[in-house]
Amino acid sequence: MVKRSSFQIFLAVQNALFLRELSMRFSEGRMGLFWTFVEPFFQILIFIVIKVALFSSAQNDFDFSVFLALNFIAFNLFKNIVTKSSNAFEANKALFTFKQVKPIDTIIARLIVEVFITAIITCIFIVIGLYFDFDMDIQDLSMVSLGFIFLLFFSFSFALVISIMNVFISSVGKLLSFLMTGLMFGSAVFYPIKGLPTEIQNFLLYNPLTHFLEMIHCFYFVALDDEYISYHYMLVWTLSLCYIGLWLYSKFEKKIISL
Repeated sequence: MVKRSSFQIFLAVQNALFLRELSMRFSEGRMGLFWTFVEPFFQILIFIVIKVALFSSAQNDFDFSVFLALNFIAFNLFKNIVTKSSNAFEANKALFTFKQVKPIDTIIARLIVEVFITAIITCIFIVIGLYFDFDMDIQDLSMVSLGFIFLLFFSFSFALVISIMNVFISSVGKLLSFLMTGLMFGSAVFYPIKGLPTEIQNFLLYNPLTHFLEMIHCFYFVALDDEYISYHYMLVWTLSLCYIGLWLYSKFEKKIISL
């Protein structure tokens, strides 16, 4: 029998975990499956109605519906990776009896599942946008794609730190919903930074997620630019969280397995 390489074992584990996570996600009931794909559309619809009701006279140099769709896709990708990964170790601890399965594999698998679901939602948005003739012209597809890839690394690093903390401090997972609500309103999801007063801009730019969303929608729309984005700030946050997460993981991996 041919001995498999470590990478082949990793791929086999990821394939099994991916199918398991996907099966669990879609077996939560019809309402769970329904909300997985419909919630983003309700979010966008609600904020479009709010904008029309409160700022009907305000004009944008870009399609506001597409702007919201793009930002919610990016933000929900981050939010779901972090929140779904927070209990990954606890939910899969029975699998750690198999030496091929490492705790960190469960977080990677959940990230892949979220990317898969987000890809489906994005395709649905594109079909709807084309059908209703929204202005979906992309200024720089390569930079938008790079922004999403960068966001994935940041999300993974953040999720790894949170999931390890949640093992030892159970209240961390409970506070995540409050944190995500705050981040949603403080991460340029509903507005471009350039349209805000300077004092608010300076405050929101302390939030690294703001820079990721700014990068994505600034390279999507010709009317926006990247003058407020600090790529160095984004890189420092991502690498710092990744280093902290991997250090904590290497230190507590055996303890996580034994819990």
